[in-house]
Amino acid sequence: MCPSPIPDSEPPIRVLLVDDHAVVRSGLSAFLLAYDDLELVGEAGSGEEAVRLCEQVRPDVVLMDLVMPGMDGAAATQAIRERCPEVQVIALTSFKEQELVQSALKAGAIGYLLKDVSADELAKAIRAAVAGKPTLAPEAAQALIEAARAPAEKPGFDLTPREREVLALMVEGLSNPQIAERLVVSRSTVKFHVSSILSKLGAASRTEAVSLALKHDVASG
Repeated sequence: MCPSPIPDSEPPIRVLLVDDHAVVRSGLSAFLLAYDDLELVGEAGSGEEAVRLCEQVRPDVVLMDLVMPGMDGAAATQAIRERCPEVQVIALTSFKEQELVQSALKAGAIGYLLKDVSADELAKAIRAAVAGKPTLAPEAAQALIEAARAPAEKPGFDLTPREREVLALMVEGLSNPQIAERLVVSRSTVKFHVSSILSKLGAASRTEAVSLALKHDVASG
């Protein structure tokens, strides 16, 4: 009797990298090369490019940065999940704020990891995503727990110390680039904080946020 044919090995998991920093994409590309079951099929430097590429190359998993100019990672994740529902998205970011975690998961991300994750942990998360299993960084899980436990508060009184600092500079009339220079952080970081401040204050604009801050003395303390 002839021996049974040896089954073909599983094809590698197709991965798309999305990050507005080329050096981060380069590092992630090198990481993927170390695993035989992972294959890099594309890189995108923006959310808009990620959506276009996703429709072209049809990856299995997208590693998605969240804080990017233009279309942010949450919006790109939602667009990808709507247009390519078979594609899984893992948020890979430096931020662990509640709002960012919640927005990414609400948009359809199956995982949320911080960029200091080890290569093996990231590889496991990619494999888990293909199997439909979520992976959350401990910090992200903690943020969700704290959000669920937090009592309802008046708008603005749940700002973090850094957000109060940014808001105080907004009250001074500083622009995002000026705030970034004053705090020695990137403009994308300031943009994220400003968006979070507007959301927490229920403000539709910077002007309204400043008005609320002055009325309720929100920026101090």
